[in-house]
Amino acid sequence: MIDPLTVSRIMDAARIEEVVSDYVTLRRRGVNLIGLCPFHDEKTGSFTVSPAKGIFKCFGCGKGGNAVHFIMEYEQVSYYEALKLLAKKYNIEVQERELTDEEKNAQNDRESMFMLNDFARKFFTEQLYKTEEGQNIGMAYFRERGFRDDMIRKFQLGYCPERRDAFNKAALGAGYKTTYIEKTGLAYANDHGQMTDRFHGRVIFPVHTLSGKVVAFGGRILKKDNKIAKYVNSPESEIYHKSNELYGIFFAKQAIVKQDCCYLVEGYTDVISMHQAGIENVVASSGTSLTTGQIRLLHRFTENITILYDGDNAGIKASLRGIDMLLEEGLNIKVLLLPDGEDPDSFARKNNAADFIAYIQQHQVDFIRFKTNLLLQDAGNDPIKRSQLIQDIVRSISVIPSNIVRQVYIKDCSNLLDIDEKTLIHAINNLKIEKKEKDFQKQKSEEARQATAANETDKSNEKPAETIPDALQATTLTTASKFESIEREIIQTLVRHGEKELYVQPETGEPVSVGEYIIHELEMDGIVFNNPLYMQIIDEFKAHCHDEGFVAEKFYKFHINDKISQLAIDLIAEKYTLSKIHYKTGKKPTEIDQLHESVPRLIYDLKIQLIQEKQKQLTLLLKQAGQDREIIAHLMQLKKIEFQLSKAAGRL
Repeated sequence: MIDPLTVSRIMDAARIEEVVSDYVTLRRRGVNLIGLCPFHDEKTGSFTVSPAKGIFKCFGCGKGGNAVHFIMEYEQVSYYEALKLLAKKYNIEVQERELTDEEKNAQNDRESMFMLNDFARKFFTEQLYKTEEGQNIGMAYFRERGFRDDMIRKFQLGYCPERRDAFNKAALGAGYKTTYIEKTGLAYANDHGQMTDRFHGRVIFPVHTLSGKVVAFGGRILKKDNKIAKYVNSPESEIYHKSNELYGIFFAKQAIVKQDCCYLVEGYTDVISMHQAGIENVVASSGTSLTTGQIRLLHRFTENITILYDGDNAGIKASLRGIDMLLEEGLNIKVLLLPDGEDPDSFARKNNAADFIAYIQQHQVDFIRFKTNLLLQDAGNDPIKRSQLIQDIVRSISVIPSNIVRQVYIKDCSNLLDIDEKTLIHAINNLKIEKKEKDFQKQKSEEARQATAANETDKSNEKPAETIPDALQATTLTTASKFESIEREIIQTLVRHGEKELYVQPETGEPVSVGEYIIHELEMDGIVFNNPLYMQIIDEFKAHCHDEGFVAEKFYKFHINDKISQLAIDLIAEKYTLSKIHYKTGKKPTEIDQLHESVPRLIYDLKIQLIQEKQKQLTLLLKQAGQDREIIAHLMQLKKIEFQLSKAAGRL
């Protein structure tokens, strides 16, 4: 699909730190960069990017890889799609051949749905600009809202015709299947079995992923009809999970990083109007309560969030629980209450960026103080309500991970609520103890469930024990899972140093590389690793080690087989120490000196462990069979070999 030369150009151009920094805020730590992992919840960064090695690795969840792997994992796309995204980023032209019908059918559902969404985006835009209906209805609405042409194009706004099957027919005519039209929610079957466009007669707001791909749509009806919802959104699908998306994040991410702050609003038009006013570090939760996924998305770019409210007390109170989740993630939360009758959309249309930001700076307050004042208005002098208010505030403070920040808020609340600090601290400690107990019970329940599942698996995988005589007759010695550690170390050495010269053959004068030595030693004794991926790495080395310019680490790191590439990057990222050699001269050993000793020792250690395992098997058999001369002779032979290997390995 993409020729190897182009793939190589993309790999060479894609600097890991540039790719990752589009999604994650990184800060320098020594030769590496570090940030919050985008693939799991964490409050302290364990996500490391190594520009020198061209890889990323999270030491919290274990995920790692090169630039392509990062895009694949984050955007949930195929290897091919990830390459195309990187090619676009680095302005590399990709020459693609036309796919065969068989290859088209092999495209997975996710790719097909994204392709259909992109077709829909273009269809809705064309309807807005190129049809009389779109101009008279859709464009007239956007003009009425005060949106400029550049904003309409920037956010790729559109219009879906009033005719109930206009989009469906266009999509079918372009070759898209009904299956995907239904899966994306762009159309659905009505009560009579006819396909109906979900967004017919609505203006369209596309929802973009971090990389700019359209993942969903929002549609606003323009008719005044109380029986019809004002806004309709794409349903949940294989590619769209509303709890993980924020409207405007694609257009805001760079500004959020630059300003180290994000403004959080509610609706599509709020975001667009603020951009038009010159404030770009803004995203919308699109009318939903904040979720963990959305919070994680924001936390990758900043720790400072300002939430803009329009003064609707009922709406504010409904969102307070979600904001507690922000506190729990260690974010710094401030709240801005706009003047009566204003929302971010209307306020942005009346003010430029400088005035809007100045107003925010003057009127925003920290969330705990805001929440306390808000609830105090309701509680008044009612002692029961005040008690509930205190419990509510204490619960919010208790989730804050920073001890220092908690202490500051305790002091503030003590003054605001006229309560002794010790009382607040005691209540907070009780809540923290309760949470720890709940977490502990949850963990124990999960461990018990996993143990039960593992026992069932072990029972189902039980096999008849292989007889020792059969094992003795085997010509190939396959390692068991108990040798995984040393197997991995050997493969790690091959990946890191495979092409490096280990020694020169005295007879021929030909150099022997680290990888060639390892493979020769394994094959000489018929040793086959239990892990099939390790064997595939060995086979790949044999096939390509004599290619011009072959470097093992680079070859495996960018291997087209994702499993090999992923394993190689894990091995590269893992701590690796060559054996230390001490010379009487006190001269510091070179890397080759260390390899010369450590690589053979690794092989000797593996062989010794295999022989010791064989001896255990024979000893058990001897107890069952009595004084069998053949078994005794074989045991003695193995002990002799073990002695020779131990001596060669420097153990004796």
